[in-house]
Parts: sequence; structure tokens; C-alpha cells
Amino acid sequence: MRFRFKSVEAPGPYPPGTTVAEARALHVHLGPRAVLTGIDLTVRAGEVLALVGPNGAGKSTLLAALAADLAPERGEVRICGRAARTWPPAELALRRAVLPQSAGLTFPFPVEEVVRMGRAPWAGTPREDEDDAVVARALAATETTGFAARPFPALSGGERARVALARVLAQQTPLLLLDEPTAALDLRHQELVLRLCRERAAAGDAVVIVLHDLGLAAAYADHVAVLHDGRVAAHGPPADVFEAALLTRVYRQPVDVLSHPRTGAPLVVPERTA
Repeated sequence: MRFRFKSVEAPGPYPPGTTVAEARALHVHLGPRAVLTGIDLTVRAGEVLALVGPNGAGKSTLLAALAADLAPERGEVRICGRAARTWPPAELALRRAVLPQSAGLTFPFPVEEVVRMGRAPWAGTPREDEDDAVVARALAATETTGFAARPFPALSGGERARVALARVLAQQTPLLLLDEPTAALDLRHQELVLRLCRERAAAGDAVVIVLHDLGLAAAYADHVAVLHDGRVAAHGPPADVFEAALLTRVYRQPVDVLSHPRTGAPLVVPERTA
């Protein structure tokens, strides 16, 4: 009996600037509370979009809505040219990969197997033959090859975060949605993660990343969306958006915005009396 690959509508590469995902007039409620109100946002191939803003501004909720993991009260999310709610789960998994804030896993799977889980959407397709090579590259890119055989629960928080990112990279989708991937990481690995985001964008992917570190957003993002009280307070290149008056109002903390002496990227520094 001859094995037959399953039929899937695999996404092709998108030219730079192509809209990969978008939210239009998006309203999201969690219980009785309106968390997002009238959000319009476009995510394009070849770009890194950073979602920034204070705690409770709606960043993670917006990311979940863009992933089609959270249904809006009103409005629409489109992924790869089609209403997100109409994609079958198996085909949606070929188009967007999601990194949640917490990388919880109770069973003691080896690290390599956790990363290999990212290849599940490609099972039974011609690209299944690439699994070993793709997993190896994802481990190497996130500097996790050295503990590939260790059980995932035995890792530190930062190590788990990098393994979770490796799983997302192994999924090989044109849209990456990452929720605070640098939160548990040291300085070296924060920079590593953002460089990987830039590399994926340079390869043609669309990357959306929730960040609290405005310096990282300014250094690595093509565009930033500043969320405040469930709305987009400003959107555009970091050099245009990161203004002292806006950030002081949104974060309720006086700040100075300086230029990096070498790159010219904005540096956001809280005002201090000493």
C-alpha cells in the first residue's frame, strides 16, 4: 500500500510589505470589561512589529486575538488574506505560530521532543522529511542544543523560554506571534531573541512581539504600536513614536528620550532626581 501525503494548502512566501495579518475595528471583552476598543492594525511580511504599553493596556489580549485564539466581540482578524475564524485549525497552524508568556509543561519530555512538537502541523506532508534538519537548526539558533536531551521541567526559566522559542521557529510559519519572549532572559539572550526576530523578518516572515523593554523595541522593531487603555495611542517607526510627552502620559512616569550615540535609535530613560 503506497503512503499518500495529506492534502494541505501550504502558505507560500510573501513579498516584503505584503499584509499577512490585520485587525479591523477590533473590540474584545473579557467578562464584562472591554479590554480592546476599536483596534486597527496591520502586520506585514518582512517587518518586526512591537506591541508596547503599560501593564493592563491589552497587549497580550491583542496578540491572542491576532492569533485567532481569542474571539472578538466585534470586528475582524484576517490571517493570510482570509478571516481567521474560517481557517481549519490544521491549516491555521501552518500560517501562524504563537509563543505564550509562560512555557508550562508538566510531562518530562526531552527538550528536543518539545521543539519537535513545532513540526506537528507538517506531519503527513512532503515537508515532514525536513523535520530533523529544522529541529536541529532551531536548537542551534536558540543556543539550546547543549541540553537537547534534558527533561524540559528540569530547565531554568530562561532556558525554558528559549526552548519554547525554538519550538515556534521549528513550526516555520509566515507569521510569528511572541508574547514577552525576553521576560525571563539575561542580557545576552534578550539580544539573541531580538536578533532572531530580525532574521526571521529579513527572511520574509511577519513578526509581532510584545515587549516591556522600550530600548529593545527601539533597536529592533520596524514599527511599534503603543497601547493605552485598550486603544492604539500611537503607531509607526520607533523614532517617530517614542516621544517623551506621549510615553510620560501613557506610562504615567516622566521620561527622557535620548538618541543612542552610535545607532541614533531612541533611548527611553526614566527621569530621576538622583
